[in-house]
Amino acid sequence: MTVIDEQGRPEPPVDGDELTTLTGFLDFQRATLAWKCRGLDAAGLNATVGASTMTLGGLLKHLAYVEDDWFTRGLFDRERSAPWNTVDWAADHDWDWHSAADDTPEQLFALWEEAVDRSRANLAEALADGGLDRPARRVWPDGRAPSLRWILTHMIEEYARHNGHADLLRESVDGSTGE
Repeated sequence: MTVIDEQGRPEPPVDGDELTTLTGFLDFQRATLAWKCRGLDAAGLNATVGASTMTLGGLLKHLAYVEDDWFTRGLFDRERSAPWNTVDWAADHDWDWHSAADDTPEQLFALWEEAVDRSRANLAEALADGGLDRPARRVWPDGRAPSLRWILTHMIEEYARHNGHADLLRESVDGSTGE
C-alpha cells in the first residue's frame, strides 16, 4: 500500500526490495519537484534567486531532458526525440535551461510528465531484459556502460540535488517552504 504525504508525494516503502526502494525514492523526488512547481504561473516559473539564472521552469525542462537522455538515449541508444533532436547542443549546451522561458507552464509540465511516462515504460522494458544489472546500450567514451541500477541511483541523485534548488526558488517566488 502506497502512503501519500500531505504534499501528494508517494512515500518510499520502508520494507521494499531493491527495485521497489529505488523506484520509490525516484518517484518521491519526482513528486517533490512537481510540488515545488505546482500552481505557479509563467512569472513564478521564470523567477530567479540571487546571481543564478536557474528557474523552476528551467528545472522542469532540464529534468525532462535528463529523463529522456538516461532512460531513452543512454539505456537503449535510441535517437533523441523532439524537442531534444532539434537542438545544436555543441553550440548551446544549456538550451534546456534557458529555452524554458519561451514555454508556458502547461507546456513545461506536459514535456516533463511525458518524459517521466517514457522513462517508466523504458524502465519496465529494461527490467524485462536483464533487470537492474542490465547495462546501458550507449557506452561512455572509456568503453564502460552503466547498469540500470546505476542509472536509477543517478536519477535519484539528480532530482535530489535539483530539488534543493527548487526549495530556494519556490520560497523566493511566494514564500512557500517545506522540505
